[in-house]
Amino acid sequence: MTTPMTLRVNGSDHDIEVAPDTLLLDALRYECGLTGTKLGCGTGDCGACTVTVDGEAVNSCLVYVLECEGHSVETVEGVTASGIGAVVAEEFVKADAVQCGFCSPGIVMSTCALLARTEPGAATDEDIKEALAGNLCRCTGYLPILEAVRRASRTSR
Repeated sequence: MTTPMTLRVNGSDHDIEVAPDTLLLDALRYECGLTGTKLGCGTGDCGACTVTVDGEAVNSCLVYVLECEGHSVETVEGVTASGIGAVVAEEFVKADAVQCGFCSPGIVMSTCALLARTEPGAATDEDIKEALAGNLCRCTGYLPILEAVRRASRTSR
């Protein structure tokens, strides 16, 4: 049995039909064709699937898509097309904070959620570490990532 719903993603409505147990991650990838959001652990531990719902960073592997009706979802495809998302992506490249890239979409999403709620230059190292605590990276190490977020934080938005 499927349920029709409208999912608002990156400012556009997607009319989809989903089973009651369909995860937001699966709807984004398979119903909306937005593959930037990655399945990592499937248990909410790694952050590879991070998106924002109404501006709050969430693990899309833990959220049923039906819970998102009437809310605004943003993915890495949406934020990197925006001003601050493009700046974040650029700073990650400049700081060599990207290697394999699998975790990068989730980290970019967590960073953008942090920067959306702080004034330019106001995010402290503690704020950054807290915002990124749910994102794991096995390749880069965290120092280049922290530097990229610091740089992006100083950019006016």
